[in-house]
Amino acid sequence: MGSTNMSYLNPKTVILIGIPGLEHVQFWIGFPFFSVCLVALLGNIVLIIIIATERSLHQPMYILLAVLAATDLGLCVAIAPKMLAIFWFGSYSMAFDACLTQLFFIHALQGMESGILLAMAFDRYIAICDPLRHASILTPLFLVQMVLMVAIRTTVLVGILPILLKRLQIFQSVVIDHSYCEHMAVVKLAVEDAHINRSYGLFVAFAILGFDLIFVFISYILIFRAVSHLPQKEARLKAFNTCTSHIIIFLEFYILAFFSFFSHRFGHVSPYTHIFLSTIYLLVPPALNPIVYGVKTMEIRKRVAQICIMKHDSR
Repeated sequence: MGSTNMSYLNPKTVILIGIPGLEHVQFWIGFPFFSVCLVALLGNIVLIIIIATERSLHQPMYILLAVLAATDLGLCVAIAPKMLAIFWFGSYSMAFDACLTQLFFIHALQGMESGILLAMAFDRYIAICDPLRHASILTPLFLVQMVLMVAIRTTVLVGILPILLKRLQIFQSVVIDHSYCEHMAVVKLAVEDAHINRSYGLFVAFAILGFDLIFVFISYILIFRAVSHLPQKEARLKAFNTCTSHIIIFLEFYILAFFSFFSHRFGHVSPYTHIFLSTIYLLVPPALNPIVYGVKTMEIRKRVAQICIMKHDSR
């Protein structure tokens, strides 16, 4: 890599320092993060296996839940190995191209998760507001088309981010104050005018997260209005109960997502607070999602109980 007047020309490697200000305790911070990753990996793998093997769960809501679990697995795989290598083994360096690859997968999987949450909200809207047409609207073909649209939208929009970063050649530093490669963290290193990168990053965030948030919000308003008009209290409670797990996941994802997004661009929080919370934002939802759905969904809860009983009886 070339360096002139404390600037770097086309750097081949970058340095990830982990959580700035907490370097002296990063080794110990790695253990709770590893535990969260382990819960996420095991929980989502079990969820995918249960949905795949249990024929009664081959319904739109659970198929989308399996796609969400696969997305969460991808997020853990994209972030955890390098982050734990930094915390435990001091493996700070990373090839610049590998950094851009990690950046792409992290942001693409975030966008994918947002799109799947929108699809799940649409599923609940049809199931509650137009139940007689639910099976005819959410056919297997329609589900495949919906997931493909979400994947294509995310891949195209996010795929331009590393391409735009590649056009930047001169950097004031190669040290990234983060535990993983994040778009704005890399953009801030550039000496050249990165206005296009910043503007496009904002566009992608609002085109994916902002768009999905608006329509998820509208879906739940229509759902609550339909539920409130049901004549029987038991029917209202049952209909609302089918949405509670979705609402919990929806709130945790978008609240943490927008906090991380706005604090990085406009906030004045301390670096270690922002990076610590943005890391939690990426790791905690994948760990919580299978727990929330496992606790709130009777079919999944029963299947897990059956597996536990079978293991106990085989001993």
